[in-house]
Amino acid sequence: MNALADFIINSLGLSGLSAELVMLLLVVAVAAAVFGIGMTISGLLTLAERRVAGRIQSRIGPNRVGPFGLLQWLVDGLKLIMKEDVVPHDADPHMFRMAPYLVVVGVFAAFASLPFGQLLIASDLNVGILYLLAITSLVTVGVLMSGWASNNKWSMIGGIRAAAQIVSYEIPTALSVASIILISGTLSMQGIINEQGGWPWQWYIFYNPFTFAVFFLYFTAALAEGNRIPFDLPEAESELVSGYNTEYSGMRFAGFFLAEFANIYLMSAIATTLFFGGWQIPGVTPEQQAGSLVLQITGMVVFMSKSAVGCFVVIWIRWTLPRLRIDQLMSLCYKYLIPLSFVCLGGNAIYLLIFPKPSSANTLVHMITTLFGGVLIVIFVTRVMYHHRISGVSLDLNFLARGEKGKYNPETQVRAYGSFRKKYEKKQGAK
Repeated sequence: MNALADFIINSLGLSGLSAELVMLLLVVAVAAAVFGIGMTISGLLTLAERRVAGRIQSRIGPNRVGPFGLLQWLVDGLKLIMKEDVVPHDADPHMFRMAPYLVVVGVFAAFASLPFGQLLIASDLNVGILYLLAITSLVTVGVLMSGWASNNKWSMIGGIRAAAQIVSYEIPTALSVASIILISGTLSMQGIINEQGGWPWQWYIFYNPFTFAVFFLYFTAALAEGNRIPFDLPEAESELVSGYNTEYSGMRFAGFFLAEFANIYLMSAIATTLFFGGWQIPGVTPEQQAGSLVLQITGMVVFMSKSAVGCFVVIWIRWTLPRLRIDQLMSLCYKYLIPLSFVCLGGNAIYLLIFPKPSSANTLVHMITTLFGGVLIVIFVTRVMYHHRISGVSLDLNFLARGEKGKYNPETQVRAYGSFRKKYEKKQGAK
């Protein structure tokens, strides 16, 4: 953004106060664009989750508003805007109103340092990954504040659970990120991508066995930090009604809701940046990509596609695994994830001492790890297809299926309406 601002200011020959005003306008415009992109991604993910959940459960999902039901998320947003904003009488009104904003800022501000493409990034900070770890910590404050301010014991328990869970799982997340920082030698998100390549054996997930393990540690910790099943204890409906957001309605509830779905893309995009080569195109160097608009668009599509696969996996896990107990949740973090993260961090440090980067031995380790990962993927897909086959249910990957709208039958359907109701009442009267 700084380069764009300098270009505009120099082109117009501005200086002093006028240059500062132009810079301010650009900052506001970029912030609005980033927020709009984040909101759109979050809204589309609400639709994607319900459609994927529908196919997993052998049903259709939202399918009526717009072509194939693709506008359902806009209607849901409009419904939430029109709902009454209720503040409980005994709640702390100021903290109650402020909490959703902290959660929204904590998630959507992180989009500013996401590298959607080689040149498509709002702010390429030289400490970008530290910025992400810091700004997302605001979510903890907002969630705890919402539970406390609601003056509701179930909301309070949900808020305390969330604070304990998020703060705990930030430790293995940060340790996993530290392994990648150690290998790449930079804190910049773009710098980490530049140190990788477009081919799978050039990605950091296949850099060595330790980084392969680090990815799964990061992904598990990110799921828990984002309160996604099987780690959704802060909003466990069977125990807490709805947890920390029980007393919220309208757009304040939507703030928590949208932040959760935006976080799905955020964790997937960070994983794409750290482990899967980001916007790198196979067989194309960053220098070649920088000089071509077509390659820039292709890189953006590559990044978005990798992130979309991550989002699908997160949704898939949501509708597959059961919820853990709170003691199991905390034990997993402190007994397993944190010690393993330290082991991987030390292993990566030792690996860098033994295998220098530009060496044939280092390349051989990359190839072996890639082959091992490919074998695991084949085994996983084979097992999934086997269990699907023995279930006797036909495979249907048409996520845009609209289904058939049958003719209304007042004899079998309970609620009559419109002309059907009149005919039904007339028929009943004749009897």
